[in-house]
Amino acid sequence: MAAPVISPVLLELARQFLTLSLLSIGGANTVIPEIHLRAVEIEHWMTDADFSEMFALSQAAPGPNVLIVSLIGWKAAGVVGALVAMLAMCAPSSLLTYHFANVWERFREAPLRIAIQTALAPVTVGLIVASGYVLTRTIDHEWLAYVVTGTTVILALTTRLHPLWMLAAAAVLGALHTGS
Repeated sequence: MAAPVISPVLLELARQFLTLSLLSIGGANTVIPEIHLRAVEIEHWMTDADFSEMFALSQAAPGPNVLIVSLIGWKAAGVVGALVAMLAMCAPSSLLTYHFANVWERFREAPLRIAIQTALAPVTVGLIVASGYVLTRTIDHEWLAYVVTGTTVILALTTRLHPLWMLAAAAVLGALHTGS
């Protein structure tokens, strides 16, 4: 009996997301620029518009932000691709976290642990800002979109306005702009 042939796309999905799994400090949103680079620009599994739509869908759906990984896998290789991508993204970091948590807790007061935690906070923020930049670059192609994005950033940073109000305002502007 011949061994089953595994699709090259499935192997590449597994390879890409296994690597990204170990780099996703702070969650999948921190590696969005790298996911975009690999899925759109290198592997050509989708277009910028597809990526933006999948990101929006994954953020709107209830559950963890890692859902974008399954959508990319699905777009690249169907249901099996979605499963391979999610398993590759979640398994390594989950196993590493499980085994590392005991050691990490044991050294709760150690200066090295405190230094690592302190250093990882700005790295995570920087990665999320980079993700925002990549998404803005893939979506915003008109002046109105840039204005909405800039206004949203300013409001989010300077007010306590609930994000759903900003989302609603953007939806209204988008509907009015599409209707004209």
